[in-house]
Amino acid sequence: MDANLKKLLPFAFTYKKHIYGNIFFNIFYALFSTLLMVSMIPTLNVLFGITEKVYVEPKYTGIGDLKVYIETFLNYKITTLMAEYSLQAALLFVISIIITTALLKNVTNYFASYHVTRLRTGVLRDIRERLYKKIINLPVSYYSERRKGDVMARMLGDINEVQNSFFQILELVVREPLTILFSIVTMFIISPKLTLFVFIFIPISGLIISRIGKNLKAKSVKAQHENGVFISILDETLGGLKVVKGYNAEASFTKKFNESINRLLSLSNSIGNKNNLASPMSEFLGIVTIAVLLWFGAQLVVEEKSLTPATFLAYIALAYTILTPAKAISKASYQVKTGLAAADRVFTLMEQENTITDNPNAVDKTTFQDKITLENINFRYESENVLKDFSLTIPKGKTVALVGQSGSGKSTIANLLTRFYDVNEGVVRIDGTDIKDIKLKSLRNLMGLVTQDSILFNDTIKGNIALGKPDATDDEIIEALKIANAFEFVNDLPDGIHTNIGDSGNKLSGGQKQRLSIARAVLKNPPIMILDEATSALDTESERLVQIALENMMQNRTSVVIAHRLSTIQKADLIVVMHKGKIVEQGNHEELLGKNGTYSKLVSMQSFE
Repeated sequence: MDANLKKLLPFAFTYKKHIYGNIFFNIFYALFSTLLMVSMIPTLNVLFGITEKVYVEPKYTGIGDLKVYIETFLNYKITTLMAEYSLQAALLFVISIIITTALLKNVTNYFASYHVTRLRTGVLRDIRERLYKKIINLPVSYYSERRKGDVMARMLGDINEVQNSFFQILELVVREPLTILFSIVTMFIISPKLTLFVFIFIPISGLIISRIGKNLKAKSVKAQHENGVFISILDETLGGLKVVKGYNAEASFTKKFNESINRLLSLSNSIGNKNNLASPMSEFLGIVTIAVLLWFGAQLVVEEKSLTPATFLAYIALAYTILTPAKAISKASYQVKTGLAAADRVFTLMEQENTITDNPNAVDKTTFQDKITLENINFRYESENVLKDFSLTIPKGKTVALVGQSGSGKSTIANLLTRFYDVNEGVVRIDGTDIKDIKLKSLRNLMGLVTQDSILFNDTIKGNIALGKPDATDDEIIEALKIANAFEFVNDLPDGIHTNIGDSGNKLSGGQKQRLSIARAVLKNPPIMILDEATSALDTESERLVQIALENMMQNRTSVVIAHRLSTIQKADLIVVMHKGKIVEQGNHEELLGKNGTYSKLVSMQSFE
């Protein structure tokens, strides 16, 4: 059994009753499909006037004589109806058998489909639920190396492919094989010689069809990867549309997108051609088999007279009914290969190891009492260290600012404190406890984070601010807005805090978005605040308003401020100057100016108000 199929089975077994229900009704569907063809025999016998006359009702003597009993009983009923009523009454009787069998076949088909639909949609929901949980729990570092579009493609396209492909397996292993089996058994009962003749052609057909599907899985993997590439390009285009248009880069992005979809077109056509060839090829081979049967069977009817014309016609009808399930099996087997490729991508992501997790003995920490220490930290994103033997103490209630040129490692400190990344060497402690020994949820509950990019969601102002405290009242949200210097503009909006701010908050200005981010941190009310270049993207007026909001928020808190604009950190208790992952100076504003070193040079490059 394929490894990905084994991984899918636990999801399917959650819905055992629907699997059993589908199998149960498929068995009867296959049985009634065969009986429908067999029920034509008495009708044809009546039409041709060759029904054997039976005047005594037969007695059932056991399963060994079941065929003879059924034939004799039908002949007895037809003989009786023709004698008592008319030919039309006998015809009506045999036709009613066909109608009843057809009704039962379609009723069982409906219930089989009912159960498989619930199985498919339930498993689809469960896989998406599990995959989203994995996506949201994987560390930030995982996504810095991968395309978002590829992850989206696995969640959207690949899971749908799994749903569409794999649940044909129930038809592949139950309905269609049983339909073929019941038909062949019945054909064997009707004429063993003719049926053995059919079996010569079945292996040949199977070999030809299997050759067509070769390499289908490998091409499906490539197509699904390319699907992720073009979704990524679309996502990047929409996210950076102003830049694309501002730099007249439409042609460049259009070229990149078209190249991707043309590669996808070529792969899809190749896969489609093989899929499309499966059905006509199996039908053609089936027709060839039936043509040979007509030639061989005609001799049994005309020369040997071992078959009646009516029985032979029913036999041909049974042989033809094998074609539909045979086509379904060949087509489904190709689609299952595509599904295997999709499942491989889904389970690869689902089984991705989460490198940042709670230690087995991790503890809850609900208070911050003394200090944060970073001890001999070495950290690298790839091969070269971003932080080199870095040590720093941040006392409770103090504001510590990190300054330095781009790439000096400032933002890395924020990533390590929040455990978005783990240190390579060294240790980060809070109140003497290694943060790896603190449960992630309680660690992040101790911290509020305001980033350079104001990350807002397509929701109301209330929904965005209450992210860290979902049960917050309107009054609490308004108070947080006031501290963040945001209440005035929010109050002027048509629906106040219930106003939807659009995708990524695009209905608001940069300064307004940043003040909402600050309000979100204020409402959470953590003892430790991390501000990662919170004002660097703002104009002077917005910066002034945001700076007031930040000062309001940082009162009586421990704050780590990562700053590019030095005007925002003059009041910090300690300013740490970084260069290439090391501390080169530290002290307050006046002390550092007096040293006339790196900090003084940075200040001289910027104008102070």
